[in-house]
Amino acid sequence: MEVTPLRARAAVPVRGGRAGARRRVAKHWKGLVGSLLIGCVVIVILGVPLWFPDNPLKVTLRDALLPPLSQGAGGYHLLGTDPLGRDQLTRIIAGGRVSLLIGFLAVVVSAPLGLTAGVVSGFCGGRVDSILMRIIDTQAAIPFILLAVAFVAVLGPNPRNVVLVLGIAGWITFGRVARAEALVLREYEYVDAAQAMGASTRRIIFRHILPGTVNSAVVIGTFSIGQMIILESTLSFFGLGVQPPTASWGNIMSAGRPYLDTAPWITTFPGLALLVTVLGVNLVGEWLGGASTPHSR
Repeated sequence: MEVTPLRARAAVPVRGGRAGARRRVAKHWKGLVGSLLIGCVVIVILGVPLWFPDNPLKVTLRDALLPPLSQGAGGYHLLGTDPLGRDQLTRIIAGGRVSLLIGFLAVVVSAPLGLTAGVVSGFCGGRVDSILMRIIDTQAAIPFILLAVAFVAVLGPNPRNVVLVLGIAGWITFGRVARAEALVLREYEYVDAAQAMGASTRRIIFRHILPGTVNSAVVIGTFSIGQMIILESTLSFFGLGVQPPTASWGNIMSAGRPYLDTAPWITTFPGLALLVTVLGVNLVGEWLGGASTPHSR
């Protein structure tokens, strides 16, 4: 067998430099673009109020329906004003904080509930599995808007109840995926070894099965944040979510419906903010989904 000399080995060029950097960027462009979009949105939402503090509820009727890039009695309005003369940029930033916080908290509520139910269903099987799956199937058959109307009619429209409604609506996705993974994980040898050593069902579920669903839960949770932001905006648009004068992207767009012909910027700019945010979240989620697969690794 011919052995390559040490010097010859050292002379072999190593892939790197600009070509390697381009390949890495091409491979992970979704994660980079998504992270950039989310980072810009977060910086604007959290940073701008610190640099340019303004009250989103400040009413200046003389500045009503000013177009973008206008100077009014209340100051300069980069994105125009609404029918009450309130600055659109300030309201979009304030609404973004509400919409993003509700979307994140809704996932925090739905993820543990869905993962626990799915893992217990998949690992235990039998009657427990049948009952939990029938609950999931029944809830999936109910349109989300009807479920939201029922909750709002009983509990009232406010941010806390919106988080509760979205959390209850979103747990079934986590539950189905966690159940599918639990059905696979329970057949692994380390689970059999834990059972042979006398470990309790609770310990096996929370120590050995549930951690195996973390990767999928992170990917689903990322996509779910974007979905929850859209659902919150939908509820607020129809008057079932965050109520005025508290701003959210949904109720800002709803307030601009009567002025689509005369003042389209009232609806356009919060819609663009919603589009950019959800696009960034979905790109990061798609990148995480690809990076978590064995083929990608």
